[in-house]
Amino acid sequence: MGFPLSIMENSMNEKQLRKLRRTDLLDLLVSQAQEIERLEAEVESLKSALNDKDIKIAKAGSIAEAALELNGIFEAAQKAADQYLANIQQLKK
Repeated sequence: MGFPLSIMENSMNEKQLRKLRRTDLLDLLVSQAQEIERLEAEVESLKSALNDKDIKIAKAGSIAEAALELNGIFEAAQKAADQYLANIQQLKK
């Protein structure tokens, strides 16, 4: 049974691995386990960063929608103010 080379160091082949002492193999396995832990932590960090970015994008969409709604409110208020001023000017005449 051979070891998957993707798990072992790139420069080692199966024949070289068979020649290693048990302590060397254990060291290699510990090193690989540490690398796996590091990569898993990096994946979690990247997932968290992606989630934060997704939340910011969603909030940006909500802010843009709110701005559009406020724009409509301000336009309606401006029209009401313009109409009020027009009515007052007509009353003066």
